[in-house]
Amino acid sequence: MQKYMLALSIVLITISNGFLSTKLLENKNVQLKEYVREIIELKEKLSEFETEGINVTVTMYQPLRYQTDSTPNILADGTRIKTEQASKYKYIAVSRNLLKRWGGWLDYGDFILLKGTSHKDGVYQVKDTMNPRFVNRVDILESPGVKPYKFDKARILKTDIFASNN
Repeated sequence: MQKYMLALSIVLITISNGFLSTKLLENKNVQLKEYVREIIELKEKLSEFETEGINVTVTMYQPLRYQTDSTPNILADGTRIKTEQASKYKYIAVSRNLLKRWGGWLDYGDFILLKGTSHKDGVYQVKDTMNPRFVNRVDILESPGVKPYKFDKARILKTDIFASNN
């Protein structure tokens, strides 16, 4: 009789566990579907940035230790540059919020079209990352000696156009 009661208890526990597991999985499926819907909506918003662009502040930086790190001739993506020719490269650093690894829509190697800067409009390649304190910002890589500048109302768009480094 004791074996019968033990077997019956095991069967009841197994059935109740199965029932509870099924109910919990149904709730998780509902949550998962909601998360998937949110991800799709966020991807659509990101694609708007890719096609319509985003407003940014544009400044410049030079490959100097006090403005970068201990290796000013090596950019965040590993590219090595000749520091005295930095302006010729048409490279930019972008704030972290714009990079894919931190949830943005740009990646190292992407080309962007910069507008609204008067004499600095054009195509640039994303090669570097800015300090985490900056948001919606682009730094144009310039050779040492170039006078600092800033444009508060510029716009960047992702593009397939390639920059000429000549």
